[in-house]
Amino acid sequence: MGKMGFSLVLALFLVTVGASSERKCILTGDWQNDLGSNMTISAVNEAGQFSGLYHTAVSATKKQILVSPLNGSQHVDNLEQPTFGFTVKWSFSDSTTVFVGQCFTDDHGEETLQTMWLLRDKAKSMHDNWKATMVGTNVFTRIKVQNVGESVRSDL
Repeated sequence: MGKMGFSLVLALFLVTVGASSERKCILTGDWQNDLGSNMTISAVNEAGQFSGLYHTAVSATKKQILVSPLNGSQHVDNLEQPTFGFTVKWSFSDSTTVFVGQCFTDDHGEETLQTMWLLRDKAKSMHDNWKATMVGTNVFTRIKVQNVGESVRSDL
């Protein structure tokens, strides 16, 4: 192989390596967290806004858990590891939860959402205000598309 052929192969290799190192993390789709809660995020618009549905697997209330709406936004200027935030207005309680986080893609192309949340319960009085906010973290992983013949999740 001559210098020209070697240069062409090297150039193609560098373009391929450069393209594969740009790992975009996309929020749109179905996710499950470490507690078994599921969410679906709809398409993110040009301004970075999105909506979706959240089905929690855990709750302190004795009421029936219902799928709840979520609304949020993400930075769209750099999709490699975007930061985002969203709010869930619980359909079955007087609570609201806000999540903030970042979308990461590992060396194998697997996406995770690393989040921190604040859950605000409705306080019965100002004296109960001190115990009305909880804080925690969750890690979400993308729910894989099911192959034909496998059971499909119906809880979203």
